[in-house]
Amino acid sequence: MNEQTVVPFFLLVLLFAGMSFAQTATTGRWQLLQETIGISAMHMQLLHNDRVVIFDGVEFGPSNLSFPTARCTRSDDIRGNRFDCTAHSVEYDVATNTFRPLSVQTDMWCSSGGAMRDGALVQTGGFKAGDRTVRIFKPCPRCDWEEIPMGLLTRRWYATNHILPDGSQIIIGGRKQFNYEFFPKPAAFYWQLAKTKSDPKAYSLPFLAQTNDGHTENNLYPFVFLHIDGSLFIFANNRAILFDYSKNKVLKTFPEIPGGDPRNYPSTGSAVILPLNLQAKLIEVEVMVCGGAPKGAHRKARRRVFVEALNTCARIKITNPNPKWVLEIMPLSRVMGDMLLLPNGNVLLINGGSFGTAGWELGRNPVLNPVLYLPNNPPGSRFELNDPSTTPRMYHSTAILLRDGRILVGGSNPHPSYNFSSVLFPTELSLEAFHPSYLDPELAALRPTIITPISQIMLFHGQRFKVGFTVINELDPTKVSVTMLAPPFNTHSFSMNQRLLVLSGGNVTMSVWPDLMYEVDVNVPVYGNIAPSGFYILFVVHQSVPSEGIWVQII
Repeated sequence: MNEQTVVPFFLLVLLFAGMSFAQTATTGRWQLLQETIGISAMHMQLLHNDRVVIFDGVEFGPSNLSFPTARCTRSDDIRGNRFDCTAHSVEYDVATNTFRPLSVQTDMWCSSGGAMRDGALVQTGGFKAGDRTVRIFKPCPRCDWEEIPMGLLTRRWYATNHILPDGSQIIIGGRKQFNYEFFPKPAAFYWQLAKTKSDPKAYSLPFLAQTNDGHTENNLYPFVFLHIDGSLFIFANNRAILFDYSKNKVLKTFPEIPGGDPRNYPSTGSAVILPLNLQAKLIEVEVMVCGGAPKGAHRKARRRVFVEALNTCARIKITNPNPKWVLEIMPLSRVMGDMLLLPNGNVLLINGGSFGTAGWELGRNPVLNPVLYLPNNPPGSRFELNDPSTTPRMYHSTAILLRDGRILVGGSNPHPSYNFSSVLFPTELSLEAFHPSYLDPELAALRPTIITPISQIMLFHGQRFKVGFTVINELDPTKVSVTMLAPPFNTHSFSMNQRLLVLSGGNVTMSVWPDLMYEVDVNVPVYGNIAPSGFYILFVVHQSVPSEGIWVQII
């Protein structure tokens, strides 16, 4: 059942400006990588050894991946199983297209995380006995999860993590948690512990209580981005603030998003901070939020009335003195979709449905076509429809960018169990790769190949260095850029810590010794506010066609 929403005339005028998208420009290619990895890919993080850590939750009963030797966990899952001898996490090797099971003792369902400056994945919270657990996965041969019981001050389920300039992570919100905390715990925590002899509490964040709309909430997995001044942009439900976490102070309150419809879980839209152009004299910071569900859609879906998802994206320049949201219309309505930054600065919208909301069996009408968004194009010419997958990716689906430019897509578990039959959307255990149009073989002659530096190089803030590369076709030096991507932790339609930098410098020269190649000088950002320490993927982009990336570590 479809319901129509009445939109004020002035909003219709704004929306109409974005309606001339290229619906017929179908591009891209799909590739099946694995028919099954044994688990549903609910959470994903690419690490700097080109392995992807994937996991779901232990509450769904035994997975389709048994351990080589019995390693059982106490689960007490929804089916009444007391012990589970199957895996609920895997490590996927991109280079060999293989995977191995990992062992986890507590439930990681609907959790959060991010890669630390040393490259280790820190994952926080989850369900029931796992909701205060911190888990660490180090990118080393045959490594497995390490668990820190009671590593969090409070329960975290549906929270958001973000890397901070000092290398720690802030953990914000979660179900019935209107507060935040840090990992590792700051020195002030231990000072307070020694002084009061009692456990310190998490820091209150009233904004999360203010954006909670009752039992549907619509402010879980808040969208969080590090601003270039060191503060945090936090978006929840339909509102946003600029927040100084060090002083527990709201610096600015932004206007409500036009229309007032919710964009966070379970009305699940998605968001990105658009590429930061460090070549500009004045860096503009712009956030974009796309999709979601109309007010009341979640309650209606629970009554089996499925309302069409939102078809709007909204952009706001948070560096403007008087910032305002600007709306654009997408080619397709979308809820539970993912937004990924591509190496060339474009944005990919992928996965999800066009009716209903997030939640068990509450989504309908899969959106099979990815949509490319070109943020630097004029309004009205920014959206391009891409070729569809044949696999619905609904609730609990994921997507991440790989170093070679492909998009790894997995998951879809719309049921409270591993259900493969007699349901509208069966649990999906496969992995696919989406090849954006820049990987078209016809563009191979434009594609740069990085020669120097070698992958895994260490860099310092403020350092100037050269990137050497080759191109088969004649080079257009005016259309060369170097970008650097922080690989995100992806779950529930939000990529935590996702960040793309267009590096300053950019003067291209030709080198003839010892080999014929081009060189481009670039600068590492000076401040951790712009580029927190950690691992990034560096790309050379020529005429919007990116090279395969190399790993660099800012220390």
